[in-house]
Amino acid sequence: MKLNVYLSTRLKEIFTEGKWVVGTNFKEQIVDLDWKDAIRKVENFNTIADLTFHIHYYISGVSKVLEGGTLDIKDKFSFDSPPIQSKQDWDNLVHVFCSDSEKFIALVEQLDNEKLMSNFIDPNYGSYYRNIDLMIEHTYYHLGQVLLIKKHLKHQD
Repeated sequence: MKLNVYLSTRLKEIFTEGKWVVGTNFKEQIVDLDWKDAIRKVENFNTIADLTFHIHYYISGVSKVLEGGTLDIKDKFSFDSPPIQSKQDWDNLVHVFCSDSEKFIALVEQLDNEKLMSNFIDPNYGSYYRNIDLMIEHTYYHLGQVLLIKKHLKHQD
């Protein structure tokens, strides 16, 4: 299997379509979530809305690079989400998350092995492959948090 196909398949698994690794995917966990639950605080955890914004921040930033742009994202801003104050705000975030996830997957699918093995912006960041693989791991980490937060929310009701 080509690396681009492997990576895009893994991205689909975590972002939009999969159920194999954890029995769900990020989209499935947020698409029908009530906006009040998305912003509901559980102990000192981030909210589901915060985590959704956080993952989208990286999807958006890396997509820009894959389209030939510059890397403008900074970790310190990755949780600087605008407040979700209505169903419309939440629906907009979910929509942009899902839409940009699909776009990101398509961009990865277009990469050839040479590009995947080349330096991602700066040699200190490693290869494109490494960065995309880390996004998959990073998203699984936060998807696990989303699942735990949802369990806590059920017990709070």
